[in-house]
Amino acid sequence: MSSQYESGIEEVCESLSAKSYELVPGDKVKQLLLQRSENALGDLEAFRDSWNRMPLDGYMADGGRYRRRRHATLSAPRASGEYRIEAHQPHYQTLDYNNLNGGVARHYEPFEDHILRGPTMDSLLTLGCDIFGRLAPYSPWHIEAHQFRIEVNGEEVGKPTPEGVHRDGVTFVLMAMVGRSNAVGGESTVFNLEKEPVEKFTLTDPLDLALVNDERVYHGVSPIEQLDSSEPASRDVLVITYRHKP
Repeated sequence: MSSQYESGIEEVCESLSAKSYELVPGDKVKQLLLQRSENALGDLEAFRDSWNRMPLDGYMADGGRYRRRRHATLSAPRASGEYRIEAHQPHYQTLDYNNLNGGVARHYEPFEDHILRGPTMDSLLTLGCDIFGRLAPYSPWHIEAHQFRIEVNGEEVGKPTPEGVHRDGVTFVLMAMVGRSNAVGGESTVFNLEKEPVEKFTLTDPLDLALVNDERVYHGVSPIEQLDSSEPASRDVLVITYRHKP
């Protein structure tokens, strides 16, 4: 790996360790990924296009039909980017962490296989392993990946985090902007453990990243609205969570 990549990752790790969250603009993310592997983003357009083929989330306890979703489960040994794809399994959160949709095993459609195994997804998964593995070098990871699309057509409020201000019940979270169309809003806020706001920001450009230490901060995202009321709006995000694996 290049010395530029190493220094870039160290810079991210230092800031994340100090603040418990870090924002990395998409241009810098692309630079880091390509420094690690020149083929890192070889299927980026196909990766982004896969959000157009997402099934509705059928587990919305508020009855909402504004969220589409796919899910995958992976794992990685400690201090290693050599993750493995696990057998498809349901997503589960306790009601303590998700008071809207928690408490039930949610069986989502899996990622399309060529997207899950493609270079863009691989590079983002490995980036998370690189960063979080340096902050917790003795921890193997249970990893879950989520494709989310929030869409608005004038009939419902599009809520990226319908459960409100929350933690995910994991160790670290990587949130990557994939694309926005005709959308305004979707402002992210990081809160301390007293639920006081610490910083607000909006992921706007492809591969803009937000990294959070889920054990030390809460987060939430405001609803999206249509820029042009005659056209639907959407917000596409990839979320990858890393949880200490016993």
